[in-house]
Formats: sequence, C-alpha cells, structure tokens
Amino acid sequence: MIRIGANPIGWSNDDMLEIGGDIPLETCLEQAKAAGFTGMELGNKFPRTAEKLRPILDAFGHNLVSGWYSTELLVRDVDAELKAVVGHATLLKDMGCTVLIAAETSNAIHSNKDLPLSARPVLEKSAWTQFGERYTAFAEAIKQTYGLQVVYHHHMGTVVQTEAEIDRFMEVTGDAVHLLLDTGHATWGGGDPARLARHYKARISHVHCKDIREAVMWQSNREDWSFLDSVLAGVYTVPGDGMIDYVRVLKELKGYSGWVVVEAEQDPEKADPAVYSKLGHANLSRFIKEAGLV
Repeated sequence: MIRIGANPIGWSNDDMLEIGGDIPLETCLEQAKAAGFTGMELGNKFPRTAEKLRPILDAFGHNLVSGWYSTELLVRDVDAELKAVVGHATLLKDMGCTVLIAAETSNAIHSNKDLPLSARPVLEKSAWTQFGERYTAFAEAIKQTYGLQVVYHHHMGTVVQTEAEIDRFMEVTGDAVHLLLDTGHATWGGGDPARLARHYKARISHVHCKDIREAVMWQSNREDWSFLDSVLAGVYTVPGDGMIDYVRVLKELKGYSGWVVVEAEQDPEKADPAVYSKLGHANLSRFIKEAGLV
C-alpha cells in the first residue's frame, strides 16, 4: 500500500530557522490535513517524545512517517553512532514508524549558507569501504534493536550527491542498508531518478518527491550558489511544478509499498504552503494513478 505524507520543511526550514519560524506547528498540521496528507515527517517544531507528540498528531489525523538523522560514521565508530541515535530511534519506534532516514553529515556543507555547492566534500576512493562497512553494521543494529529499516538519504552538498556516488554507496553497503530515493536531489545531482528507481527497486524503502525549477537550477550551477541560497531562490517546488517526469519515475517502482513524501523546501513567504501542499498532493496522487501503482 502506498501512503502520501508530507515533510514540514515546506512550512518551516530546519537549516534556516528564521524561514517559516513564525508558522505554528498546528498551522502546518492543519494545512497538511486539508491538502489530503495522512502522515508527517519530523521537523524542528515537533516534540521529541512519543507521549507529547502522539496527541498532537492524532488531533490532526496524522501518522508519524519518520525523521532525518545525521550520522557521523566517517569520523566515529558504530558503537558511538548507536549511542547517539538512541533518542531518535526510540521516538520512531514508539510512534510506529518503519524506517529511519539517515544521511552522513560529518563533513557536509548543505547547511552552510556561506559555502557554494562546489565546495562540497568528495570522499576518497580508499574511504568508501570502511564507510560502507560501518553503515551496514549500523543498519543491522538499528533493525535488530528497534525494528527500523535504515534508508539512506542522498543529498546535495554531501559525500553522496551524484548518481555515481549513489551507485558506489549502494555497492559498498550490504542489503541491510536501503535507499531513500529523492527525485529532486537525484535530478539536481545530475542523475536520473527513473534509472535509480529501476536499478535499486528492491532496496528502495522510502521516497521523497520534490520537483526542480530548471532555470533556477542552471543559474545556481552557473553562478556557484550555496544550497540554501538556491532553496531561497526557489530551486525546489512540489511534484508537477517543475522539470521531473514523475510518471516515468514511478512506473519503475511498481510493487512499492510504503510512504511517498512531498518534501519540497521553499520560502513560505514566496510559496504559500497551504496552496503548494494542495498542489503537491493532488499532482502526486494523479501521478501515482497514472503510473499504475494503485
């Protein structure tokens, strides 16, 4: 079964807290419900205990889908990472989630507005094997301890940005590590999300759907903007409002069961979340049907 969720980053940005900082959590949840969403990923305004979070989500008819976790497995061992993740993983388990979203951020630059994307880290060839071994061991332990599937979020400004780096990551990790397919990050990173969906279908357990405003992307690339400046300029938008052929991508995921999440960070003063959440849900629902997934 496919369920459509939302990420609150369209209302309030996690890397620039001033963007959407004045929008109450309740407004986000109410507008997401009105748009048709039935689940939300975590954001910076969400309580981090199940006892406090559950009644808030229940009041608006939302499930907790999952939430981002920043790993530092390039600089610390698996035992240290497992100690660091306890609170986050416990919350996801207690809230009935099935996946834990993870991305390596120990040397990432996407949250630094002063650094252009060209300054992003590139992992040396000799470092990939240990990175993959650590991630595999981490994912195995998360599954055994919490019953959660680790899904890796490839991301602009990190060591897993390009399609080739996604391929390398999937090669050096074991089957315990699954992929979060993010259509927007894949496209901006120069990859083909449909090819990634086709090639890694058996290991894709979560999907983020954001679209790309092509003109903004090319300007960002030419002028070497930072990730956050690109976001503020509108590089991302909701599915169906940009350059990505969603039906083509989704056709490669026949048989997929899980959440597909509209996760499209924009400046809410430029892109009204109430309007864009409805547009994103309506478009994605249509694309899922056209692709034959329901």
